[in-house]
Amino acid sequence: MKQGEIGFCGLRENSGGRLHWRAGNSKLGLFTAYHDPLPTNCVADWVCPGCSNSGYPNYSYSKGAGVGFKNLAVFLGACSFDCAFCQNFSFRENTESLSPLGSPQELARMVDAETSCICFFGGDPAPQLPFAIAASRLSLEKAGKRILRICWETNGSENPALLKKAVRLSLESGGCIKFDLKVFDEKLHIALTGVSNKQTLKNIALAVEITKVRPEPPPVIVSTLMVPGYVDSKEVSDISSFLAKLEPKIPYALLAFHPDFLMQDMGTTTRKWAEDCYNAAKEAGLANVKIGNIHLLS
Repeated sequence: MKQGEIGFCGLRENSGGRLHWRAGNSKLGLFTAYHDPLPTNCVADWVCPGCSNSGYPNYSYSKGAGVGFKNLAVFLGACSFDCAFCQNFSFRENTESLSPLGSPQELARMVDAETSCICFFGGDPAPQLPFAIAASRLSLEKAGKRILRICWETNGSENPALLKKAVRLSLESGGCIKFDLKVFDEKLHIALTGVSNKQTLKNIALAVEITKVRPEPPPVIVSTLMVPGYVDSKEVSDISSFLAKLEPKIPYALLAFHPDFLMQDMGTTTRKWAEDCYNAAKEAGLANVKIGNIHLLS
């Protein structure tokens, strides 16, 4: 980055030869947030304490869906990837304008008596983990002894030191970290996202190792978007083999593809494609596999 240049994620600037935070540090974040009644459309819904029997009674108010409670959904407006199939690409307009901004205190004030979980997604939490961690700590302090799960949905490109802090917040609160592992082949990953997947693979392994002390509710969930013509049963098999070596019981969601952003000329995932991917995941050794977004299958 040359003098005055802004990094790809839009949150850091070269000012006088030093990186300057425009947003995303422990004092200011680029985000929007809203309350989403439970059960919600969560990638981990079949193993999440807010939507299933998992985690009751230590981390959930009731068996099954947490009806009467809500999730504080925090959309973080920056990302470290440039996915050709991005489902939320319009957020980049917010990154360019650096709006809307808010403090960790403002976000924590949105936590009320019916808020039983906070999910940071986007965009991605990776570029703004210092902000999200600060907001999480304030929110947990405000909640006191009430159940308040801290969850993350991420591409896994975080600084490992920050990831450890985020994972521990989830571990202690009953939340989870949901890794969106695009593909296993590094060259294909670069072609589809502009970035290597080496850090993501390392961070998934790190998170699994840290969370072995709490097998229930599942602390690490992985998902993959079944992009027609690109993410096939071979890719899913390679991903699943990698995950099974870490922990065969890792919940793995295979998500149906919807054409968007730079891939609007493509069709949705076919049922046959999804079934082949599902069978490949099971054959590779994963015990808990689910096909998500089945309404999109063609």
